[in-house]
Amino acid sequence: MNLVIGSDHGGFEAKEKIKKFLLAQGHSVTDFGCYSLEAVDYPDIALLVGEAVIRREYERGILLDGTGGGMTLAANKVPGVRAVCAYSELTGKYASEHDDANVLCLGGKTVGELILQETVRAWVETPFGGGRHTRRLGKIAEIEKKYSRMPF
Repeated sequence: MNLVIGSDHGGFEAKEKIKKFLLAQGHSVTDFGCYSLEAVDYPDIALLVGEAVIRREYERGILLDGTGGGMTLAANKVPGVRAVCAYSELTGKYASEHDDANVLCLGGKTVGELILQETVRAWVETPFGGGRHTRRLGKIAEIEKKYSRMPF
């Protein structure tokens, strides 16, 4: 799979480990930063990764910060991004099977390396289940369309 990955400083160390794990699994991984523990603003990285995914430059994206929450909030502001914060093998699986998540968000400070690997592996290997999930994702897309036209 052709993946793009990014993090803020809180997810940097975990990102480096996940990147090595994915490369060892035979995936292509492009790193959009950050590249050190120096503080950066997570919305900037989430925007870069989200835009690259919706332009179909990459099949999917992975974002890491301290908890996964901030990256999820920011990435989901990009129309067409379906970012899910996952923290276990099961939530990684459901992010693909139920939510067809094209961006996986992880907390680099919330779980250990092995759980991060299991979460990512489950997300990458699990296909979208379709069926009732397609209907639900359609409803989410309608919400996105409705509010993109609102003059707030």
